[in-house]
Amino acid sequence: MQNPSVIVFDFETTGMSPAYGDRPIEVGAVRIEHDMIVDRFQELMHPGFTVSWFIESLTGISNEMLAETPPCEEVMARFADWIGDTPLVAHNVGFDRKFLDAELTRIGRERTNPMACTVLASRRLYPEAPNHKLATLVRHLGIFTDGTFHRALADAEMTGHLWIAMTDLLRDRYHL
Repeated sequence: MQNPSVIVFDFETTGMSPAYGDRPIEVGAVRIEHDMIVDRFQELMHPGFTVSWFIESLTGISNEMLAETPPCEEVMARFADWIGDTPLVAHNVGFDRKFLDAELTRIGRERTNPMACTVLASRRLYPEAPNHKLATLVRHLGIFTDGTFHRALADAEMTGHLWIAMTDLLRDRYHL
């Protein structure tokens, strides 16, 4: 039995919480069907204000890179159309869900997609892992990476491969 289709997504943001005015600056996502990545979505977006030096240094996304990008509202409308009602997955889904829901609210849309968290699942499936950060789990499971972290599409792809490994384990070990 094949696993259902899911979209694994990730945001790079200006800070930790939309409740404090933080906004996304990049969204990346991969569509997984039949245990394979079959499509990708990635866009930079302008938050409407200058990005701090800390966020620039963490993500590598500079204010110059964002200068000519569309506003969050435009990108999020395209992203909402792309995801449709497909189930969503993220690493530390609570963080990304807050930003997704806040941005969808801004454009008068609502998310009904069910969501799953690879952090929570990895704690149950890989209790022997040194920790449950994405980079650690990628190393622990031998998932290929080019070493790029804190860019939305790269993180979504690695999380996608992690999701595939976890669902394969659930199917093979537990017959779920």
